[in-house]
Amino acid sequence: MSMTNPQGSESGRSNPGALSQFTGTVALVGAGRMGGAMLDGWIGLGVDPARIAVIEPQPAASIAALAGRGLRLNPDAASLRADAVVIAVKPQVAPDIMPNVAALVSPSTVVVSIMAGRTIGFLADALPRDAAIVRAMPNTPAAIGRGITVAVPNARVTPPQRRLADALLAATGAVEWVGDEALMDAVTAVSGSGPAYVFLLAESLARAGAKAGLPADLAARLARATVAGSGELLHRSPQDAATLRHNVTSPGGTTAAALDVLMAADGLDPLMERAVAAATRRGRALAG
Repeated sequence: MSMTNPQGSESGRSNPGALSQFTGTVALVGAGRMGGAMLDGWIGLGVDPARIAVIEPQPAASIAALAGRGLRLNPDAASLRADAVVIAVKPQVAPDIMPNVAALVSPSTVVVSIMAGRTIGFLADALPRDAAIVRAMPNTPAAIGRGITVAVPNARVTPPQRRLADALLAATGAVEWVGDEALMDAVTAVSGSGPAYVFLLAESLARAGAKAGLPADLAARLARATVAGSGELLHRSPQDAATLRHNVTSPGGTTAAALDVLMAADGLDPLMERAVAAATRRGRALAG
């Protein structure tokens, strides 16, 4: 393993700073929105671009420019010995690209996949025998370094390989690890798809404000700032969401009146349960 004195990382205690000590090679397969965010995170944490190879047929100008700093863009697979291969392509193209990925994998390589719905079994069938595999699910706030990723390793992943995978994933936000791959469909439904639910909340709140008489553009600005600010408060506060909700709710006040509706038997909880269950079922179906 090519990390000097790597630090352990369990749930909630990732160490992205360990990447500044990385002296191996990481190959990134796919440098679109999520892959590009990971690449930005690695370089921002001090990884030498010469330690990175990117396989991307249509690289953004910013990625192509990194070739001037040593990044290897679309190199011949035979010339690479990668400590880690990160697969960041859309799951639909996985059958087409996996033979090329397999060519990058040696017995010491850890393969980290962030493809939604593609199981460890699928990856193992397409990779060399006994490959060390980590399946991970990030979410879109990774683009601003505020994502959260849940990862699950197969039995071939060694502790040093897990630490390397953790550091690579933690470059875009927090990392949680689970031991049961069956949980990944629910993870996808909660955190993977979750940003869309929050954006819908902002849309819905803005529409409700407009129906209450506010100018539509003002309602949209108020909703956007309220959702963003509340999320930041939740992020920074040591208190849990329920406590923060209580703090802003005066008995008999306006917030309490609204919460009576949202927390009714047919309110937000059962609606969210149905939404998450639907997303979980769809994830299982896509995984086959």
